[in-house]
Amino acid sequence: MLTSRHTRGLLIAVGAGVFMAVVGAFGSGEAPFWQRLAYWVTALLTGGLGGALVSELVDRGGWLEDRPMLQGSVIAVALCVPLTLAIWALTGVFFSGIAHLEDLKYFVGPVFVVTCAMTALNYFTQRAPAETHAAPAGAAPPRFLERLPAKLRGAEIHAVEAQDHYLRLHTSKGQDLILMRLSDAVAELEGLEGAQVHRSWWVAREAVADARRGDGKATLTLTGGVQVPVSRAYARALREAGWF
Repeated sequence: MLTSRHTRGLLIAVGAGVFMAVVGAFGSGEAPFWQRLAYWVTALLTGGLGGALVSELVDRGGWLEDRPMLQGSVIAVALCVPLTLAIWALTGVFFSGIAHLEDLKYFVGPVFVVTCAMTALNYFTQRAPAETHAAPAGAAPPRFLERLPAKLRGAEIHAVEAQDHYLRLHTSKGQDLILMRLSDAVAELEGLEGAQVHRSWWVAREAVADARRGDGKATLTLTGGVQVPVSRAYARALREAGWF
C-alpha cells in the first residue's frame, strides 16, 4: 500500500519526467515532444514505483534507519539492475519498436546516474518527521482518543510505539496494545502537539522530560521514564524545532 511518502515520490518522478522531456535528456530531443514526454514520465514512474517497493522492504528491516545516506545507496544499487532492464525494454518500445540486446550495455551508466539523483532528491524532500499540532480551543478532540482501551480512557498520551502489526500506547495510566498502523495513528493524532521521532515512534512533545545526545545519537526520556530513540534521519529537523 502506498503511503503519503511514496505518493510524494511518485509526484516528484512525474515532475522529473516532464523536465527530462522538455530538455530532451540523453539524446531524446530529436523525438516529437509528446512522444518523449510519454516516454520520460513512464520511465520515471517505473523507477518511482520500483523505488517505493525497495524502500519499503529496506524500511521494514530497520537496520539502516540511522544511516540515511547508506540506506539511500543500498536502494539505488538494488534498483539499478532491474531498472536498467526495464528502461532498455521501454526505450525499444517507444523509439524503435524492439529492444536490441547489443544496446543494453549503454543503459547501465545513465540509469544508475538518474537512479542516484532521484533517490537523493526523494531523501532531501521526504526525510522531515511527520508532525501533529495542538488543536485550537473548542476544537473536537483527536480521533485517536476514541481508540484508547477502556482502562486508558481519559489518560494523557505520552507516546505511540509500533510493534509488528500493533501499537503500544504509552500513557499517564499505563500501557496497552491496539491493532493499527503507525502512519494511520499519526494522522488521527492531529490535535496533539507531537512528532514521529523514529520509524517506530510518535511522541507527544509535552511528555518529553529530558533529551540527551551522545555517540551521534539522541534519546528522549518521557514522563514516566520511558526512553525513546531519535532517528538520525529526523534528528536535524527535530533539533531545529527545539525538541533538544
